[in-house]
Amino acid sequence: MHDLTPSEPPAAVSPSAQYRDARADDARAIARLIEIAGEGIPGFLWSQSAAPGQDPLDYGTERAAREDANFSYRNAVVAESGGAVVGMLLGYRLPQPMAEDLAALPEIPPLLRPLVDLEYQVPGSFYVNALGVFEALQGRGIGSALLAIAGQRAREAGCRLLSLQVFAENAGACRLYRRHGYEVVDRRPIIAHPCYPYSTEVLLMTRAVPE
Repeated sequence: MHDLTPSEPPAAVSPSAQYRDARADDARAIARLIEIAGEGIPGFLWSQSAAPGQDPLDYGTERAAREDANFSYRNAVVAESGGAVVGMLLGYRLPQPMAEDLAALPEIPPLLRPLVDLEYQVPGSFYVNALGVFEALQGRGIGSALLAIAGQRAREAGCRLLSLQVFAENAGACRLYRRHGYEVVDRRPIIAHPCYPYSTEVLLMTRAVPE
């Protein structure tokens, strides 16, 4: 999911930012930004899977450091300012779901089922899984720059469509995506859950890959 609402930002950031492919040593910053972008869902899931006594963010960091998963630093671009990661884009091409994936959808936990179902509606698209910027540099175009990079990555991947999901009640993120040409093409009701502050629906938004 996507939200530019921050958690605690890194100290001593500067007004400018540079963009680069993420590295394995960015995994903790990526996990922090994924936790923000996911609006509570990643932290909850990590808390369910972490080893006894393990901090959920440590578990998320381990997952971000993997080499062979969609949620991996290899699929991330970071914005860096003052020597610190201040923003992040995680995106990749969505595969065609297999028949067994579709059949298993009713077995997915209700918290995740509408999100996975919407992913299945746009196979072959370049999926912007997460976009996050820490508060200290919000409003300075970093989110927009990362969305532009998503378009570049989509072209490189041979995709003709960009896709993302956003909670309908997240008005700021919805405005950002509409400003960049994304339109709502589908939606699903969500199940209220203590880990996030929303209770209505999640939107699937798409746009054509820019020339």
